Amino acid sequence: MSALRPPLELPPALHDHAMDDLRFIRQTMEEAGSFTAVPGWGAVAMGASALVAALIASRTHAPAAWLTVWMAEAGVALAIAAATMGRKARGAGLPLFSGPGRRFVLSFAPPLFAGAVLTFVLFAAGRTSVLPGLWLLLYGTGVVTGGAFSVRIVPVMGLAFMLAGTIALFLPAAWSDVAMAAGFGLIHVAFGVLIARRHGG
Repeated sequence: MSALRPPLELPPALHDHAMDDLRFIRQTMEEAGSFTAVPGWGAVAMGASALVAALIASRTHAPAAWLTVWMAEAGVALAIAAATMGRKARGAGLPLFSGPGRRFVLSFAPPLFAGAVLTFVLFAAGRTSVLPGLWLLLYGTGVVTGGAFSVRIVPVMGLAFMLAGTIALFLPAAWSDVAMAAGFGLIHVAFGVLIARRHGG
């Protein structure tokens, strides 16, 4: 009766090569996936905070006070987005800043940076009436470009922001806060509910 053979072991070089192949396959799958951690309920909360900000901003009289309200709202919205996106990613076991998540952020950030620079320039030139349309248009651009790595509804939401921004650019200055409420408020709420229902919160 023949002796039992020991389990076959791969030579070290072949084992290392196999591990490299597995790492490559895993990384490729991560890169090819969609970023699904866009927070629906977070978008709803962002929309609600924008509606409150629009109400407060409509009662200001000085351009500096108006801009301060909306800059504070931008900070609040960013905090909401970061917190809810991180929570959704952890709940789904998704890496937030690798693969599609990293590409989402890198594609979303440049239009926001451009908006920040143009805000400073236009405010200094006394052109605050242009800002609502500019903000909505560039934010929508960021959502469209970042949304290319997410679920289909996200770039559609970006197009809605871009349309709202284009319309706002042609509205009288007195409609600035109405445009902001409709854009950053109602669009966030409407699409946030859809994302939450269709894509897990």
